[in-house]
Order: sequence, then C-alpha cells, then structure tokens
Amino acid sequence: MKAPVLHESAYLRYFTFFYLYVFQGIPAGFALYALANYLAGKNVTSDRIGTFIALVGLPWILQFVWGPLIDRFQYSSMGNRKHWIVFAQWGSIIATTGLFIIKMPQQSLPLLSGVFFTNSIFSSIQLASIDAMAITIAPANERGRVNGFMRGGFLLGIAFASTVFSIMLHSYTFKNTALVQTTMLAIFSVIFFFTKLERHNTLLPSFKKINPKGTSEKNPPFKIVFKDVYQGITNKRSLQYFSLIALVYFCNSVFIRSYSFHLINVMKWSDKQISLLQGGWGSIVTFTAIIIAGNISDKIGHKPLQVRIMWAICLFLIIINATHNFWSYHYYSGFALVTWNLADPLLTVGVFPILMGLCIKKVEGSQFTTYLALINLCDVVGSYVTGWSLTEITAPTLGLICGLILLCVLIITGLRKNYRVIPDV
Repeated sequence: MKAPVLHESAYLRYFTFFYLYVFQGIPAGFALYALANYLAGKNVTSDRIGTFIALVGLPWILQFVWGPLIDRFQYSSMGNRKHWIVFAQWGSIIATTGLFIIKMPQQSLPLLSGVFFTNSIFSSIQLASIDAMAITIAPANERGRVNGFMRGGFLLGIAFASTVFSIMLHSYTFKNTALVQTTMLAIFSVIFFFTKLERHNTLLPSFKKINPKGTSEKNPPFKIVFKDVYQGITNKRSLQYFSLIALVYFCNSVFIRSYSFHLINVMKWSDKQISLLQGGWGSIVTFTAIIIAGNISDKIGHKPLQVRIMWAICLFLIIINATHNFWSYHYYSGFALVTWNLADPLLTVGVFPILMGLCIKKVEGSQFTTYLALINLCDVVGSYVTGWSLTEITAPTLGLICGLILLCVLIITGLRKNYRVIPDV
C-alpha cells in the first residue's frame, strides 16, 4: 500500500497543515503568554513587557521580505516550497537552543528577546512558505476548513505552551522548559521532512520543479514577482478590504494585552492563572468551534461569516469594558478571558480565505505574506501602544475605545451598499 501524499489526500492536507501550525503556536504561546505573564508576575514593568512582545513579533512584519524570495525559488524536487519550510524549521530549532543558557528570564530580558527575535525570523519564513503552499495545494472549496485546521493548530500550540510551560516555569527550571519546547519542534520537523507533496518528489532538494513526464518548470524572475504583488496589493478592492481588517486586528491586540495586564497588576490575579485560562480550559471548545466555523464558511460563504464575527467582536468589547465593575468577580473575568479565545481564530477563518482568493497565481506566497505581515504589524503596534498607554489610562477605557471605534466603522461599512467593501471570493 502506497503512503498518501498531500496532492491526493484531503485528510493528509488537514493533518499536515494542522501540525505545522502547532509548530508555530508553541514558541508563540511560550513567549507571548507564558513568559509575558510570568514577567508581569515578577513585577517587570508594562513598558518593558510591551517592548519584549514587540521584539518577538517584529520579524513577522518582515514576511513581505521573505515572500518574494520564496516565490522566486519556489520550485524544488522536494515539492513546491517544501525546501523553505524544512530550512526554516531547523533554523528555528537551532535558535531556541539559545534559551538553554538563561536561568532567570526576568534578569535576562535582552538575551531572552534576542533568542525569540531570531526564532521569529525563521518562524516567519516557515509561515510564509506554509501559507503559500496551502494556497497552491488546497482547492478553493477546502480553504475554510484548511484555515480552520491551521488556526486550530496554532491555537492548540499556544494553549499547550501557555498552560504547560507556565506550570513548568513555576515548578521546574527555565532550561527544562526550553528543552521541552525544542524537543517538540524537532519531532514535528522530522515528521514533515518525510511527508511528500506529490509522488515523484524527492527527500533532498534541487532547485527546479520536476514533473512526472520529466519536464521542469522555471522559477519566476524577481521582476515579475514584484510587479504582480504590487498590482495585487494596491488595487482598490484589496486596499479597502484590508484597511478594515487591519483596524479589527489592532483593536483586538490592544484589548487583550491591556486586559491581561490589568487582571495581573490591578486585580492581583496570578500570571499562572491567566496563562491557564488563556491557553488551557477553553482551548478544546475553541478548537471545535473553529473546525465547525471552517465548514460553515465553505458552505455559506466566507463574507457572511466574517461580517457576523466582526459584529460579535465589536459588541463583546463594548459590553465587557462597559461592565468593568464586574471584573472583580473571578467567574465573570475568567469567562470573558476564555470567550475572547474565540475571537482571533474565528476571525481568521472568515478573513484568510478571502485574502487567499485575492492573491495572484504564482506570487501567492509574496502577496499573502504581505497581508500577514501587515496583520502582524497591527498586533505589534497594538502591543507597543498598549504598554505605553496603560501608564496614562486604564485598561477598561482602552478596551471601550476600541469597541466604539469598531462600532462606528461597521455601521459606516454596512451602509456602503451592504458591505461591498468585503469582496466575494
């Protein structure tokens, strides 16, 4: 019996993109949740934590740099863009070994930031390659489910890291925690190395695409890559749509960073408790909801689902921040934290298939990673703005402002001929 390959098996595609995103979520959950909350619990100031988070996220903005390079050398006998993923995975593993020399993270912030910054560079290359490969391999009628499994994998990776690593940070040494992370990344890398995209693919690369009939396909020159990406990004439909998406992601970032910091430093929650709620108890429910949403998205259309999700986020922000007097009740605050776990993943299921549909063929990697780089920029800027804003205003005020901004934008957008700013793709 022959082993399945990605081009022939939908189930293998779902599984592969799932665990590739788990690979991405583990370092993200470790740095942005377990460590960020741990540092807050060690009385590290909000501006230093905000700077740490911004440095960890900064390389993700460089995805627009990696995209053209990945598309320029996209063909390989290993499979379309697979060689980039393998390279980035092992680069990420090597980078994380730098954590082994750190004993007390709160006293080694420059080194800690440097290691995760380097890891994020390789992770951003890997993510750009994975997304481009997904656009190429996954049929249009599978993109909702594929994005559901990808985002679900990322969520569960974050959930595992923020929960398990938070416990380990308090029960074991930092080195032991870092060692577990690196070992897990190595296991996923070995699995992917032996996964084939097509039957005629080889395990080791040569930089041309060999078809079953023996012909080869040349990689596109940089001139064509940059020209097509520029046209794809700057057309009116793309600019209008992405402006709306950028605002939503920025507001999301501002709220969750300010809310977590408020619970730890004002409400005196433990950082361990925050990490458990952010990545633990609600993760299975959220993953199930994402998979269901992915199926719904493929059936009813990506646009209707996205509109409903954006309104839900807007109303949640207004209600939860307007009722901040109830934040002193643990069940209320905890429920809000767990519920918020649904926001970003569900938004992704609605947004990413539309962005994929806007991408021009053969420069999918460059165009889609440019979109992702801008989304990550919104998250980084949101984290940085939050860190400094909290020195002047309260978290509930910041969150309420975000909710009201989204409300105004959604009303205006809805009046523009029934959400035509959101394309049907």
